[in-house]
Amino acid sequence: MLTVKAKPIRLLLVDDHEVVRVGLKTVLSQQSGVAVVGEAGTMAAAVQDALRLKPDVILMDVRLPDGSGVEACRDILEQNPNTRVIFLTSYADDDSVLAAVVAGAHGYVLKEVDSAALIRAIHLVAEGRSILDPTVTERALRWLRGLGTAPHAAGIEQLSAQEERVLALVAEGKTNKEIANALGLSDKTVKNYLANVFQKLRITRRAQAAAFFVKRQG
Repeated sequence: MLTVKAKPIRLLLVDDHEVVRVGLKTVLSQQSGVAVVGEAGTMAAAVQDALRLKPDVILMDVRLPDGSGVEACRDILEQNPNTRVIFLTSYADDDSVLAAVVAGAHGYVLKEVDSAALIRAIHLVAEGRSILDPTVTERALRWLRGLGTAPHAAGIEQLSAQEERVLALVAEGKTNKEIANALGLSDKTVKNYLANVFQKLRITRRAQAAAFFVKRQG
């Protein structure tokens, strides 16, 4: 009886450091169940390659030279909902973790991970499971559990139109400078708008703001 060989997981690597991409490709190419089908060093290239190559899994850094990996994740999943995204990054701060989860990422792994654990995460995510690095799991769960009971969510209704625009861009993972460029404002004005948003929502972090915006949209 003939056995059908399983198709390898088609993988796209996204990181602005070539040495990281080369290292990952070297390690992953040694695995029979994984095939690296492309590499990208920018957000724009990642979105284009994801649309063109339609990989099963994307390994992507949170921060890219021309934008946010979180924004790229959102754009990619809108166009390719069957693609799975794992953030492989050095950033373990609350804002990065929750923004990634809100954007729809299926995994969040720190670059300190060993190769065996990374390969295991890729296979699990490809099978439909979600993976969070143990060092950020409890923090993310604590934030997400609080979304449904936060008393300050009603403050969203008090936001002005411009404050809502700023909040929407925060939810896309944009920095203050990127928001300023998008809206034709100064960095200081953006900071003032964000201060107003935080005060009205009774929050203190960008990730909370992004989570409330996404929850309201949903």
